[in-house]
Amino acid sequence: MLWLKAFHVVFVVTWFAGLFYLPRLFVYHAEATEAVVRERLKVMERRLLGITHIGGTLAVLSGLATLGGWLLHAPGYFAASHWLHLKLLLVALLIGHHLWLARLTRLFARDACAWSSRRLRVFNEAPALLLIAIVVLAVVKPF
Repeated sequence: MLWLKAFHVVFVVTWFAGLFYLPRLFVYHAEATEAVVRERLKVMERRLLGITHIGGTLAVLSGLATLGGWLLHAPGYFAASHWLHLKLLLVALLIGHHLWLARLTRLFARDACAWSSRRLRVFNEAPALLLIAIVVLAVVKPF
């Protein structure tokens, strides 16, 4: 079980690397004026999104496997862990954010994204806030 948790943490770190950096690339893309720079950013965004998909998928799968292990060893654990219910809700929001990043990547690839660099900067803060809340819930287990 500890090996599974360790790899879950590695996959979460990989996932968040993409969730943090991809919107930053979008900011650069929105501010770019040269066509060659925009084309290079499109390649970087596509590749980073691929790595982010892999990290996110493995994080979710290893998280579900960890949860499954807890359910096997302590059947009442899930029902009594209200912090875990909230954590899973926040993870669902994080998955939604990830899917929105994929949509923005497609829009930038078609030169069809109308978001300002300021809006993209604000959007970039969401995963940081979710990360803080998720880590606090997982470590402190306040309720």
